Amino acid sequence: MSGSERPRVARVYTAARRHPWVLGKLGDWVIWFGPYTPAQLVVLGGGALLLIKTFAWWSWLGPVPVVLWLVSVWAVRGAKIGGRSPFTALFGWLTLLAQHPAGRIGGRTARGRRPHLLFGTFIVEPAPATGVGAAARKPARRRRRSARHTPDTAPAPALVRPQPVTGMAQLLRDAETDQRTRSL
Repeated sequence: MSGSERPRVARVYTAARRHPWVLGKLGDWVIWFGPYTPAQLVVLGGGALLLIKTFAWWSWLGPVPVVLWLVSVWAVRGAKIGGRSPFTALFGWLTLLAQHPAGRIGGRTARGRRPHLLFGTFIVEPAPATGVGAAARKPARRRRRSARHTPDTAPAPALVRPQPVTGMAQLLRDAETDQRTRSL
């Protein structure tokens, strides 16, 4: 950038043009020291109620509680939470808490699929015979083809038709009977 060029500066005056919602008149009556923001009105009303209900114990302090109350009304005149008034911020938090935890998709509440039953069966096959397994076998040498050639591998187990399982106890009973018949 050369010395004669000035950097561009952007200014935003939106905040200066915005006027918060305030209450300064009730009919033809002008509120003293007004106008007041909603936060000031809440502190004004809530503080007055609190001072009236607790007069018995703070009355010995003299004017100190009343002065603190008026200073707190003055202090909340420009209160902002994240750039918003306290009531709009509170409304935002309430709407956030009221939303469905899954969120929204296309303006509608996102929901999971409805639950449905799963049906299935399984087959308990006999354990492979001990001894020489398929993985432990060495590859067979190439032999001449003969009419009496027998395969080196065991025959494939017969297909077992799956039976519906009625319960864990029935499953255990079936497994025990299979083991007994094999050992005989």
